[in-house]
Amino acid sequence: MMQEIKIAGNRVGVLIGKGGATKKELETKTHTTITIDSKEGLVKVEGSDENTVSLLRAVEIVNAINRGFSPERAFEMIEDEDLLLEVIDLAGMADNPRQLDRLRGRIIGKDGRAREQIEDMTDVEISVFGKTVALIGYPEQLKTARAAVDMLIEGVPHENVFAFLDRKKKEAKQDMISYYY
Repeated sequence: MMQEIKIAGNRVGVLIGKGGATKKELETKTHTTITIDSKEGLVKVEGSDENTVSLLRAVEIVNAINRGFSPERAFEMIEDEDLLLEVIDLAGMADNPRQLDRLRGRIIGKDGRAREQIEDMTDVEISVFGKTVALIGYPEQLKTARAAVDMLIEGVPHENVFAFLDRKKKEAKQDMISYYY
């Protein structure tokens, strides 16, 4: 079985790693063979038919690295199969480059504080890269983080978004307590 992915030219080096270390590690951990055409930015991931899940995981990790995550952050998805990658495309939400910058700026916040706050309150890793926002996390937290990012895109004030996250965090804590007691 084989899958092809096109990645950005400036992310090829990150995927290969120093002396090919990242690529080798990904191949070893997912039992796949990865071929990278650095001129075209084309990545071929090949695996045996019985390792379909590993192949799909490898593709997801290549996508995560392509969306701006460090290999270390992306590799967390190998260790924990419940972690998911979600990519939000901002290109269709902005009519011009300035509007795209404004959307990215709202999500990142001053000195990266808005992104950090969303990451802290939801336990989701966020990468704002190019025309996309990528999230890595567990399904329930991913849903909350996605809602927060959507609210920021729609222009909801940051304080309202953080109040929403705070409420969600308290609800999750309450659910956990009621589950055990």
